[in-house]
Amino acid sequence: MLRLEKIGVDQLRIGMFVSELDRPWLGTPFLLQGFEITTEDEISQLRDLCSHVFIDITQPAKPYAKMPSSSPRRSNRRDKRTELLRGRAPTRYVDQKTLYNELPAAQEALQTLGETVRNLFQVRRADTTINVAEVKAAVEPMVNSIRRNPDACIWLSRLRQQDDYTYQHSVACSVWSVALGRQLSLPQEDLNSLALGGLLLDIGKLNLDPELFLRPDQLTPEEWVVMQTHVGLGIAALEGTGVNRDVLDMIQHHHERFDGSGYPSRLKGDEIPVFGRIAAVIDTFDAMTSQRVYARAISPSEAIHKLNKYRDTTLQAEIVDEFIQAIGVYPAGTIVELSSGEIAVVVAEGRVRRLRPTVTVLLDADKLPVDKPYVIDLRERLNDGHGKPLDIKTSLPSDAYGIDIADLTI
Repeated sequence: MLRLEKIGVDQLRIGMFVSELDRPWLGTPFLLQGFEITTEDEISQLRDLCSHVFIDITQPAKPYAKMPSSSPRRSNRRDKRTELLRGRAPTRYVDQKTLYNELPAAQEALQTLGETVRNLFQVRRADTTINVAEVKAAVEPMVNSIRRNPDACIWLSRLRQQDDYTYQHSVACSVWSVALGRQLSLPQEDLNSLALGGLLLDIGKLNLDPELFLRPDQLTPEEWVVMQTHVGLGIAALEGTGVNRDVLDMIQHHHERFDGSGYPSRLKGDEIPVFGRIAAVIDTFDAMTSQRVYARAISPSEAIHKLNKYRDTTLQAEIVDEFIQAIGVYPAGTIVELSSGEIAVVVAEGRVRRLRPTVTVLLDADKLPVDKPYVIDLRERLNDGHGKPLDIKTSLPSDAYGIDIADLTI
């Protein structure tokens, strides 16, 4: 079982596993939240930043060879991360509830949000003015749920029934945006903006011919030009509604790319507002993990791998890194094979031990359904029934062994 001990930074030594700091991780040079100290440089960095830390005393300190300092690179990463918070006071979030205790509230919040989105889509198809106050009220319970514990909303957002892609994409992008904002230590008002912006990213598509989105084959150049107009249509739909600049930035710039290859304005780097860069990451991730008529859904872990390939090309590296921290190396909904041979689905990431999430076992080592699915917290369960180390062997495709996570309950 995970056991944390508070120690002064002068007591740190190589081989210790640092689980928590005395400050938010944002603005520090450490990419992983929860890491094993392997260099003297990491100890120096921790002493510069903190007065105390929390170490996992179930992980015995291991000896490591002294490695060269990497301060300039780490400092550069820290500076870029800090830029994301420029002009905003960081807010420290801690889990107030467990995944299971938060599930009922999260379910109610997403149901309310879903009903509001359906009504919103009907309004826009009728070309009626959007009631922004109503939408803001609908996102608030979801934002509050993610503030308490993001795992519940993240898990529920993965349980997609066959439904209208634009609807599902809107709700999921709202959830991903808030989860990322929480990870970035953004204040409550920014979480609300992220929720609203994520929800309305593709609102302009409702003014286009639905047949355009049901085509299984590639769009013609003329159709692609029409498709791109959904950005401007979305901005036009919000004229006079009083939404703030951050929300508009998300809608206007979620298809811009960090290397200048996006649309509509081919902006690059810092020319793209921060909220637009955030929107680009969450929109890309959700599109890849969604079933569309022209592309199959890939697993969340596959999508994470692809996001890593896009770092500092089409997407900003620091935002990609923070998003991965927010949802985990094995995000909720990832189907995995354990070292025991059992097949499981990840239901919650481990914010302290990133490679040891909570999973629900569905198939035994012979790949046959278990009598009753059961939950394993890999942070606490270190060995299998034979005394051998238990961990994740590999992630699997989203349709592995005919599993449909929409049928699962936890």
